[in-house]
Amino acid sequence: MAHIDFWYSIGSTYTYLTVPRIEEAARVAGVGLRWRPFNVRTVMVEQNNIPFMNKPVKAAYMWRDIGRRAERYGLTPHLPAPYPLAGLELANRVAVLGEEEGWVAAYTRATYRRWFEERQPAGEEPNLSESIAETGLDPARVIEEARSEATGAVLDAVTEEAMGLGVFGSPSFVVGAEVFWGDDRLDDALDWARGLGSGG
Repeated sequence: MAHIDFWYSIGSTYTYLTVPRIEEAARVAGVGLRWRPFNVRTVMVEQNNIPFMNKPVKAAYMWRDIGRRAERYGLTPHLPAPYPLAGLELANRVAVLGEEEGWVAAYTRATYRRWFEERQPAGEEPNLSESIAETGLDPARVIEEARSEATGAVLDAVTEEAMGLGVFGSPSFVVGAEVFWGDDRLDDALDWARGLGSGG
């Protein structure tokens, strides 16, 4: 089966649009899916890219754009959501632990829902513990492991892997050597994976 790697960072606003729908989209397309959390802040610092800080016109457009697209997908965010996230790294440390243990998708959906629909910042309480508990896990155990040096090293390694593939933002979809950036490129990535793109 063809597959797609979904590279994302909890802390990315546009990724909210992708998280609730990517599994169904991949299933309908007959494409395998792998969730690949990474630390987009590390990438942005390396590239000297601060997309919305101190840019009120651009930030206002972002929230309006997300709102329009969310309506198309039947999503109900309360905008603007808290942004940026102070707990971005911890949120993604939990996600990489979830990828290793098999519950990354459930956690990511839960934390994004609380962030955008209940205005609880991801990576902070109560979002953090409640989202972990929703997956059926012990929040104390997960948070302790997420804060460990070992999990931090894993997040650093997968972030380096993402950059090595040419990923520079979230969400990104990687099919083989092809990178598709942005929620609005999901369908293009799925078509490519199915062999319907120009490289098929």
